[in-house]
Amino acid sequence: MAETRTAAPVVPDGRARVERAALDLFATRGFEQVTSDEVADSAGISRRTFFRYFPTKADAVWGDFAGHVARLERLLADADPAQPVLTSVCAAYVEVNDYPDTELPLLRERMRLILTEPALLAHSQLRFAEVDRVVARHVAARTGGAPAGLLPRLVAASTRAAATTAFEAWLAEAGSSLTRHLHLAFDEMAAGFPSLRG
Repeated sequence: MAETRTAAPVVPDGRARVERAALDLFATRGFEQVTSDEVADSAGISRRTFFRYFPTKADAVWGDFAGHVARLERLLADADPAQPVLTSVCAAYVEVNDYPDTELPLLRERMRLILTEPALLAHSQLRFAEVDRVVARHVAARTGGAPAGLLPRLVAASTRAAATTAFEAWLAEAGSSLTRHLHLAFDEMAAGFPSLRG
């Protein structure tokens, strides 16, 4: 009888170790200068194991982005229906991006790559589109429209742009608060840029 072989178990912290190795290498040498094999070697795993965690090296930059999007979707689903829809979306964005202080250094590395690395820009647009779809579906459900309608798409695009700008401001200002930047960006947008009124 032939021996039955089973796949080697995935080490619980293996994915996080690969992410850490990838971000360190990309930050030091540049995204395009590092191969998946080098990331695998740095993380102490095989090339095959690397691709069990991440389909591409670009995916290693984003980490568990699917989990991030799923959490945003849950927060929107649990939002108080009596709350204005834009308020709900902005609050969900702030909550889903509320990271413990211990995770902020890694987040800075991750977001710096995502927002500044030319080779990742096309990949970033695909990921941001996932967020937009979640927000647009929520807005459509709340307003009785279709997710592809103008208002849901406008809310999705503008809130994501506000969040992205808040991340950029946070990266540019060492020691600043990401949550504060998010609140400032959303407050300005939701109130029609009150600081511009004179």
